[in-house]
Amino acid sequence: MHTQDELSKAKKRVKDKKDFYQHLMSYAIVNTFLFVLNMITSPSYLWFVFPLLGWGVGLAFHYVGVFGIPGFDILSKEWEERELEKELRRGTRNENPVKSNPSVSKDKHLELKELQKNYDDSEFV
Repeated sequence: MHTQDELSKAKKRVKDKKDFYQHLMSYAIVNTFLFVLNMITSPSYLWFVFPLLGWGVGLAFHYVGVFGIPGFDILSKEWEERELEKELRRGTRNENPVKSNPSVSKDKHLELKELQKNYDDSEFV
């Protein structure tokens, strides 16, 4: 089953997507209305473009905040979590086992000299 943390993250993600789609619908409806109003009142001057572009920039930022940049996963929360996991794994991998585990004594570590063996060419296939 899913943990409470996973469930709350999934609910937040669904709510963020729903909010974006509501924002997109209001953008489309209001700007359609502004276009029609512009064509009725002053078709020679296309002023509806200014709110369309201004609001479009805000909508684009909202999209990036919810879905990230297409093709780039850098701005998403999932990317942050994956990078955090990588850094944590890298940190534990680079630790000295003697420092991180006091039960491992220094004499149990083999020196490079002890690992070296003279191999004969006949031992290789």
